[in-house]
Amino acid sequence: MAAARRLKRVASSQPGFLNFKSTSDPADLLSSRRKRVNKNKKKNWNKHSDINDIDAFLQDVRHQERTTGGLLSEKSDDSLFFLDVGQPKKAEQKGKYLITQPCKRKGKASRPLRIDLILQHDSLVPPPKDVLAFQQPNARKLRRIAQKAEQLAAKGVVPRSQKRLLNRRPVDRTVKKAVTEANNNPDREYYDIWGQEIKDAADPWYLQQTGKKRVKRPEKLNEKPSVLPAVEVIAPGGSYNPDFFSHQALLQEAHEVEVKKQKEEDKIAKQLAVNREDTATEETIFREQVEGLVDEENEEEAAPNEEEGDGAVGAIVMAEKKTERQRKRERADKIKEQRRLASRRKTGQHQQLFQLRSIKASIKQQDQKTKANQMQRKAKQEAQKAQPRRLGKLKFQAQDLEVQLSDELAGSLRRLKPEGSVLKDRFKSLQKRNLIEPRERAKFKRRHKVKYVEKRAFREIT
Repeated sequence: MAAARRLKRVASSQPGFLNFKSTSDPADLLSSRRKRVNKNKKKNWNKHSDINDIDAFLQDVRHQERTTGGLLSEKSDDSLFFLDVGQPKKAEQKGKYLITQPCKRKGKASRPLRIDLILQHDSLVPPPKDVLAFQQPNARKLRRIAQKAEQLAAKGVVPRSQKRLLNRRPVDRTVKKAVTEANNNPDREYYDIWGQEIKDAADPWYLQQTGKKRVKRPEKLNEKPSVLPAVEVIAPGGSYNPDFFSHQALLQEAHEVEVKKQKEEDKIAKQLAVNREDTATEETIFREQVEGLVDEENEEEAAPNEEEGDGAVGAIVMAEKKTERQRKRERADKIKEQRRLASRRKTGQHQQLFQLRSIKASIKQQDQKTKANQMQRKAKQEAQKAQPRRLGKLKFQAQDLEVQLSDELAGSLRRLKPEGSVLKDRFKSLQKRNLIEPRERAKFKRRHKVKYVEKRAFREIT
């Protein structure tokens, strides 16, 4: 920056320098008596230094750079002056042909809008160079990698990434593209432009390596969790004006549900009931009190008899060492037993040749049994699809049947009393179709006990 200023000051001192904007007064340039100030001290440098001439020079230089793009003393004559030769002629005659100038449209020439002129850049000074725009992140590292790659290429070493590309499966380029049929062909296939079908035109190996190929969706995810419909239609007996027989059938179904519930409650009550025979009496209490005393007397009488018989059993019998003859006999018996089992197994295999018919019949019977079990298992799985599964710790509880008794039938929609809840019905339907797990309302558990405080005002009233 200092060097640029020095060059501009040197240029201004030349005889050809033109001051573009002169504001200096000749009276001010006259020598005047200066005030004697000690400039050895730093605090007097800016206070008693006259730099107006330098500021005026720099301001004039900046003004020339904004208006003309540089100093006028450095401009060429062609850029500052032009030769005025007058207006061009409208028509010139050459030979037998008449050369005419293109006629201009009469009227006022179009001028740019004032708002556009205000927004235009009025400075000819080029913008400063952005050093950060030319910087590249990790330039030194990338340069080092490029130099290493050049060295390896000079030695004939192929990088690993290049080997992968060379070992790729060659793409068959001989396959011709399908010719697009004309739109007016009546035999062309129907194509849905709004369909979700995606055509993978790229190389499948490339799609797999780059992770752009979609993962194959398991077939089990395409299956519905339940085959039950979202909205189940109630039985005909649940209408506001049902048929007699259909209403009785619905009442019978509701009766069976209630009977089943009652049986379960009776079973639990029976299990929890107290048996009268198990109640304690005076006799049983006395037996429990005297139970340990009789056993202790019998044990004291039997103790001396046991001590007499322990003397003969106290010795430990030592195993005698086998002789070499006994070991040879045992080894020979073992080999003889192995040969007998092998001959028996071989005889059994020979006997099976004469039992091929019965063996085939048993295999056929076993296959039929296996197929029957498979069909039974498959039918059980299909039946379980219509039943709610165990998804959580709670078991699914079916909703109560919404049925009206015979004397409660309204006969018309005006006198019909609404039963049940639509929200509860939808919630139970989601549980039954295995979309959500069965759940119950969360129980509020108070952490701290409620503290009752008797206010002063309450005591005054009472």
